[in-house]
Amino acid sequence: MNSQTPTDYLTQLFSLEGKTAIVVGGTGVLGGAICDALAGAGAFVYVVGRNAEAGQEVVDRWSDRATFFQADATNRDDLEKLVADLKANDRQCDILVNGAGTNSATPFMEITDEEWDRIFKVNLTGLRSACQVLGQFMIDSGTAGAIINVASLTSIKPLSRVFTYSASKAAVLNLTENLAREFAPKNIRVNALSPGFFPAEQNRKVLTPDRVASIMTHTPMDRFGEPQELAGAVLLMAANNAGGFLTGANIVVDGGFNAMTI
Repeated sequence: MNSQTPTDYLTQLFSLEGKTAIVVGGTGVLGGAICDALAGAGAFVYVVGRNAEAGQEVVDRWSDRATFFQADATNRDDLEKLVADLKANDRQCDILVNGAGTNSATPFMEITDEEWDRIFKVNLTGLRSACQVLGQFMIDSGTAGAIINVASLTSIKPLSRVFTYSASKAAVLNLTENLAREFAPKNIRVNALSPGFFPAEQNRKVLTPDRVASIMTHTPMDRFGEPQELAGAVLLMAANNAGGFLTGANIVVDGGFNAMTI
């Protein structure tokens, strides 16, 4: 007879005790919620971003289980300094979350080269650099790790008014699938998380009343998502016991938006 309690069983599956998680873009609304999920499961979390005040708010919630590291996701030198800090503190990178992102609501014919390059630099190029720099650190350390790339509902369905964002996030999903194949022999799993509509700083400017009404008619659950509702998907992808055979996947958390037709 199995004497394990449900709590024992869930802890065995999802505990991240002894793991170090790096959350690039951890100072944002969704990034902060992802930090909370990982720290709550026992990981020590590096909250990585440019906004020291926002980063410290996350750290303050977790006392000795989190630290802030100021870095620009698009600056490869900053990522190299992050690796140096991990080494100096005798830490590995067990879990890497790439959650930095930016957006702009510009009609297609008005998109400039500057805007296109800026959004792709944050959403795709910075993510690629993190996967290279921290991915190499994971490989060199022999870490059986997990990389979670924050894609988007727009990776699957192009949405009006956010052309550049949609294109960059579609590329994130493609890169994730390719990298899963590349890193599998290294025992590193690579998956994507695609949130639906979670009001955050980067998308509030496109959530006009008519836009909100349209979103709700296409969302069976008839509401926006709450940041903490990403936790379950994040922990599944992060925990080797729970998600050990999960790689190259895209978990969509969108209240049913992607399932809606007519």
